[in-house]
Amino acid sequence: MTNTLDAWDRYGSDVLAGDWRSAGRKATPRVEAEPGLVVELVGDGFCGAVVGIEQQAVVLEDRHRRRRMFPLGTGFLLDGEPVTLIRPTPKPAGRLRTASGSFAAPAGPAKTALPSRIFVEGRHDAELVEKIWGADLRAEGVVVEYLEGVDVLGPMLDDFRPGPGRKAGVLVDHLVPGSKEARIADAVARGPHGASTLVVGHPFIDIWQAVKPVRLGREAWPVVPRGIDWKHGVCEAFGWPHEEQADIARAWQRILGRVRGYGDLEPALLGRVEELIDFVTA
Repeated sequence: MTNTLDAWDRYGSDVLAGDWRSAGRKATPRVEAEPGLVVELVGDGFCGAVVGIEQQAVVLEDRHRRRRMFPLGTGFLLDGEPVTLIRPTPKPAGRLRTASGSFAAPAGPAKTALPSRIFVEGRHDAELVEKIWGADLRAEGVVVEYLEGVDVLGPMLDDFRPGPGRKAGVLVDHLVPGSKEARIADAVARGPHGASTLVVGHPFIDIWQAVKPVRLGREAWPVVPRGIDWKHGVCEAFGWPHEEQADIARAWQRILGRVRGYGDLEPALLGRVEELIDFVTA
């Protein structure tokens, strides 16, 4: 006959068995350190995009082009949440594609820059164009220059002097009928530089809106009331810090870090940039 005291363990299993220290803790996600991923260093505040992998370390570059190297592993934040950075999974052999979806050009010597240029209104616009089309533009020898506002487009073209073999492609924000941007674009088209200049634009209030909101875990970009700076309003609606300009810069780096390729952008921007590239390289 079985002893009931032997058959019944009043204390159950060993409470110290297993990984009891991590019970109830949220597992830290493991994220591949892919080029372009934007992360922040815990306790340091350094925020930058992945630009290289060296052995067991990652190289980050901030918005001021400063580069620093950190060991892979823990100690990083992605969108404010702790992550563990790991080496990227090796990609299968074959023809590589750029972030724009084009086939990458074979490696070769640096190409001499074309006389033609693409001018982009806004630093954030320029950073986004570089991230998606940078490899394509370098392969074609096209230089992208920063345009400090559409108001200076006329004087800038006077200095650049576009003409045959020296075209100017211009990307501006919020180019919609009746807007100031539309009036300036029409004036350029009718002016002396019109034959060698193409001004195109997207309909968004700001280039941020060209990023699909689903990449940020949102269904849509918030509607910001008139009289409130749009970027500040977006950050406030998303619960992000927005008191200082540095907060806005970090918000953009968070958004840019979520962009991996052309599929993360709205078609209204994709078509316009491709149109400019075709214009200056034709």
